[in-house]
Amino acid sequence: MTKNDIDHSHPEIIDGMLRRRLSADPLLTPYRDVIRRRIVRTDEMELRLTSGKITLADFASGHEYFGMHFKDGRWVFREWAPNAREIYLKGSFSDWKVMDRFALTRISDTGVWEITLDAGDLAHGDLYRLEMRWPGGRGDRIPAWIRRVVQNPDNGSFNAQIWRPDAPHQWRHPRPRKQRGPLLVYETHIGMAQDAEKIGSYAEFRRNVLPRIRRAGYNTLQIMAVAEHPYYASFGYQVSNFFACSSRFGTPEDLKALVDEAHGMGFLVLMDLVHSHAVKNEVEGLSRFDGTPFQYFHEGDRGDHPAWDSRCFDYDNVHILHFLLSNCRFWMDEYRFDGFRFDGVTSMIYTHHGLGKAFTVYDDYFDESVDEAALTYLTLANRVVHTLSDTAVTIAEDVSGMPGLAAPLEDGGVGFDYRFAMGIPDYWIRLTKDTPDEFWSMGHLWHELTNRRADEQTISYAESHDQALVGDQTLIFRLMGSRIYSHMSVLTEDIVVARGIALHKLIRLATLATAGHGYLNFMGNEFGHPEWIDFPREGNQWSYRYARRQWHLMDDPLLRYHHLATFDRDLTAFSTEYQIPFGQEIFLLHLDEGSRVLAFLRAGKVFAFNFHPTRSHTDYWIPAAPGAYRVALDTDREGYGGLARQDPGMIHYTLTDRIHRHFLSLYLPSRTALVLAPTTDDRETG
Repeated sequence: MTKNDIDHSHPEIIDGMLRRRLSADPLLTPYRDVIRRRIVRTDEMELRLTSGKITLADFASGHEYFGMHFKDGRWVFREWAPNAREIYLKGSFSDWKVMDRFALTRISDTGVWEITLDAGDLAHGDLYRLEMRWPGGRGDRIPAWIRRVVQNPDNGSFNAQIWRPDAPHQWRHPRPRKQRGPLLVYETHIGMAQDAEKIGSYAEFRRNVLPRIRRAGYNTLQIMAVAEHPYYASFGYQVSNFFACSSRFGTPEDLKALVDEAHGMGFLVLMDLVHSHAVKNEVEGLSRFDGTPFQYFHEGDRGDHPAWDSRCFDYDNVHILHFLLSNCRFWMDEYRFDGFRFDGVTSMIYTHHGLGKAFTVYDDYFDESVDEAALTYLTLANRVVHTLSDTAVTIAEDVSGMPGLAAPLEDGGVGFDYRFAMGIPDYWIRLTKDTPDEFWSMGHLWHELTNRRADEQTISYAESHDQALVGDQTLIFRLMGSRIYSHMSVLTEDIVVARGIALHKLIRLATLATAGHGYLNFMGNEFGHPEWIDFPREGNQWSYRYARRQWHLMDDPLLRYHHLATFDRDLTAFSTEYQIPFGQEIFLLHLDEGSRVLAFLRAGKVFAFNFHPTRSHTDYWIPAAPGAYRVALDTDREGYGGLARQDPGMIHYTLTDRIHRHFLSLYLPSRTALVLAPTTDDRETG
């Protein structure tokens, strides 16, 4: 029994959980009863699911019962459809006709249907659907629990496919250990991860992109758009088939080979898991699966997401919890994912989905708008995931700041390992969009970068895929504009490009250095990819021109993209060597609005930023512990596209003032940052 299997129902156990929660954040004290209710609610739901006879992880194994399975020489297929009156398998094996021999039999009052077929009735590669008949209607449906779905290239329709290859993937590498240190996350999308104007494949990603990410120094992959989705341009966020990896990128064996290879390189591999909503499509989705709009979703208006034009799960329904919890386990069992980034958590946990809501007081987290059923589901999901693997990682994408999301399960929290610091990229965008950098406030900057819950682990980022989408702009494009297309050669000089490159480095270093426990980057942003993401659609004549990553730009030493890529590689190396960020305390050393200087101490390292656009500071005194310091990182290096105004080999010694305070006297060139690490004083050891 693991700590996640502990019986939480005893009052003294709940009291202990509450004490730890309130000790970590005393501002929660007025909401003690609500927090207690939520803990009890989760335990009651777990008991309801397991009846106290099995573990929650065992309950979350519906994928081994439902769907298509080959067992003991026969095919067995099961589906849950309580409103159905008749269900038939039909496909290439029946010439797409309804036949009595392929009729399912209802085997339970809850609406479970089953059919058993001989081995020769179905073969690997066969295509099929269900014909679902209900009172007053009928329709074709892709099975809800199916593991393989393919698209017809002629008409765009989807079908389920029998998947039982002669040579299934043989796993070669064990899961890596959980990272002891900062999580350096590389957010990536398989289809657009290649130079060519096409959809990339799992195999191409494994061969061509994985080695790049390893050389770049990241230790964690976060893969988007894994589950099947009908509309490519949805970025994978309109899921239709929750147990099928997207066939537009290749086969299940190809995805397994990718994850296996990534594990061999030492990567943790996380899946972008979308349990916040589902696509409205009916044939290939879950909407009106058995003829009712509410089988998997809330009834009435609450079942529709007004902003995303999608369906909202009913997290209080036992059958839906079975489906979603089993989905978590499936991806870990079948594809050996090491965990998940849960998408759209804010949308899940509030009935208003966070739309138009500014979360300003704690009351916002405990009022009637909170969907406590969704919080219960997320807590149960974390119990399942962390029971299955003690190296698992879960991340919550929440913009509201809901307390307790990343608090430990044993402390009455929801149990995520990390939460995203989503206000930071929004701040950088607002700053670069609305305020010339000569007017940037160091005080506001410091507040935004360090304003986070001290009792929960966070991952910061300067920008993600959200800022790279068409209709928005990446940081590099906001800083340079159209000059990025014409002035990135190292053989030319341009004041706008020089500014953009300098600030791009400062923004990334400041974000990583002040982050809580991890740092994220979206692929290509590290080297200032010049174009936004725009998937093929009618408005761009179905072009793939902007749905790709132009790796050749960073490979060319005559282009300044190469400088940014080199800086990012050294930034991750710095993070790995000094284990920053990894929860160390951070202390403000100096803040000067007029000089645009910001300096702070973390893990014994002195970080000194000069954001001033024109003024370089000489003999600038920064408080520091007494001793000698060497240069650990300098954004002004020539290899990073800088002017090399620092002596990289210089040892800096602290000085004292008249009242015996210690300072470093530094040269801080304009728009640069310097990181100094304590070193041995050669004058004493020599």
